Amino acid sequence: MRCDKWLWQARFFKSRTLAAKAVQGGIRLSGEKTDKPNRSVRVGDVLTFQQGRTIRVIRVEALGTRRGPAAEAQTLFTDLDPPQPKPKTGPKTGPKTGKAPPPGAERPKGAGRPTKRERRQLDKLHGTDDVI
Repeated sequence: MRCDKWLWQARFFKSRTLAAKAVQGGIRLSGEKTDKPNRSVRVGDVLTFQQGRTIRVIRVEALGTRRGPAAEAQTLFTDLDPPQPKPKTGPKTGPKTGKAPPPGAERPKGAGRPTKRERRQLDKLHGTDDVI
């Protein structure tokens, strides 16, 4: 089976064109460098290729007949490189997204524009809380 077709069927790339471009960029197939998408892949071959910013090392366990669901695609290979831990964004994260708040979202008390709660407290202090 063609190398680019197998990478596409194993769901490493969203399209065969992207898989072919990755192969043309250079991959290692059982220790030999290749840049031809039509290079044959056999069971037991070890593929080393770049996927995004990570280097993947994969052993071919089976040749697929179609591009099936993800569960079926995971039976086609064994990942020889252990998964890398994802970097943490920082000590403080937003409540919903888990991402760090944008710069300027956190402001020290008493600096800048008052919040709605602080404005209500100021209005109550000055006696202007009943004004519409």
